[in-house]
Amino acid sequence: MTLQKHVTFFPYDVLVIGSGAAGLTTALQLDPALRVALLSKSTLDEGSTLYAQGGIAAVLDEADSIDSHVNDTLNAGDGLCDESVVRFAVERARGAIEQLVEAGVPFSRTDSSNPEAPFHLTREGGHSNRRVIHSADATGKAVESTLTEQVRQRENIDIFEHHIAIDLITQPKQHDHGEPHRVVGAYVLNRPQQQVRVFQASRVVLATGGASKVYLYTSNPDISTGDGIAMAWRAGCRVANMEFNQFHPTCLYHPKAKSFLVTEAVRGEGGKLLLPNLTHFMERFDDRKELAPRDIVARAIDHEMKRIGADHLFLDISFKDPAFIREHFPMVYNRLQQFGIDMTSDPIPVVPAAHYTCGGIITDLEGKTDLEGLYAVGEVAHTGLHGANRMASNSLLECLVFAAASANAINQNNPPSVPTDPIPAWDESRVTDSDEEVVVSHNWDELRRFMWDYVGIVRTTKRLERAQHRIELLQQEIAEYYSHFRISNNLLELRNLAQVAELIIQSALQRKESRGLHYTLDYPNKQQQAENTILTPNT
Repeated sequence: MTLQKHVTFFPYDVLVIGSGAAGLTTALQLDPALRVALLSKSTLDEGSTLYAQGGIAAVLDEADSIDSHVNDTLNAGDGLCDESVVRFAVERARGAIEQLVEAGVPFSRTDSSNPEAPFHLTREGGHSNRRVIHSADATGKAVESTLTEQVRQRENIDIFEHHIAIDLITQPKQHDHGEPHRVVGAYVLNRPQQQVRVFQASRVVLATGGASKVYLYTSNPDISTGDGIAMAWRAGCRVANMEFNQFHPTCLYHPKAKSFLVTEAVRGEGGKLLLPNLTHFMERFDDRKELAPRDIVARAIDHEMKRIGADHLFLDISFKDPAFIREHFPMVYNRLQQFGIDMTSDPIPVVPAAHYTCGGIITDLEGKTDLEGLYAVGEVAHTGLHGANRMASNSLLECLVFAAASANAINQNNPPSVPTDPIPAWDESRVTDSDEEVVVSHNWDELRRFMWDYVGIVRTTKRLERAQHRIELLQQEIAEYYSHFRISNNLLELRNLAQVAELIIQSALQRKESRGLHYTLDYPNKQQQAENTILTPNT
């Protein structure tokens, strides 16, 4: 592994954009003979994977079955999962876990003092069996740190931290100067140096995560700004099911907590949701109570908060043995302690928050998109696995399985770097430094607020039309700003978030029903035929 510093043009075989579980796994499973550039918007180990608490869903118990995991996923997806894709992922789950175990990920065992004891499996919402393997309540951190260490040891992988991709570079295919185009690289901003670099590659993998930062309240880190979805859309790729935004039911409600998620495994181990008067309420919404899929639980909490005028509800597991709580949820326990909350004796104040983007760039089972040479893996992609609602702990599974599939496809179809026409350098000759940065911060705040108010957990056509009007005005302002001033990280993220917000609103307006994560008061029932919402760019 080497670190590049002052060059502005970088030729590679493969460019991987994003350094979460999807990006790291892809890079690691590419042929060592390939020269790989791995971009991270922040530090290499920073991303949504790092904050994933619950675990990875996989059939590892003899009492469980592939069919059961498939059926649970189909049920959670509310009619929109592609069963063949679900089975593809579920059947490869055990192999993905075995690779992580071999790599050294310290998954929890039934007896923490015995390294040969069986792995401890927990159960989360939507699952009919215990099948979530985990590393205490910090699985993402364990996976991310292990993969990061491996990547740093690979000599064929060059790491570029604090780099944000601006746009994909496309050209007509050789001997065909019309459509369709192929990807040949990307323009990338070196954030510390404020310098735009050209990365040339005949294969580009988008592993940039989701877009939950489009909402005012989110469980995700600041980097979840929809960059890959927006770039692929601008390059001519279709997207699907962008209206399905998963809101995690239980994020900590505290003025200093910002975006701390309380893992679903707390409910999986018996935690109860309570009203402010400490009474139960989930039995009124679903027979599965706290173990219902996330969309049902989040809507139930949202409904009760609005019904009684509360700004939060509670999650309580204090009736369990304190030693059990501290052993199974050490990270959550310690974090809550910092805010003066003892989960062994006190209920936890919680509120729903935007958590996961179920739609994304349309891909096949190998991660291939509409643009030749471009792959999308993980939360940025729409594979057909999640449907209208992602089941808990299927997200890291998707990253691992489809990263392996994409890497294998690149390895199997590994011609020499495709010759391209000369790629023009980034042109800043007609732009100036901005003295109006306040415009960016104001637009950023406005966008996230109206998305929360009008395109949130419960929607109406009128609210969506208001949001559509706002986003049109906002897009005009951003386009004017983008064309006149030098780019910055905040401007790029705002531009991408606005694009993704527009796609979410368009998709939500097209769906004349309530299904999964999309609930509208104007169309409260499901249509008989379940269909994906597919948007095609005018490029």
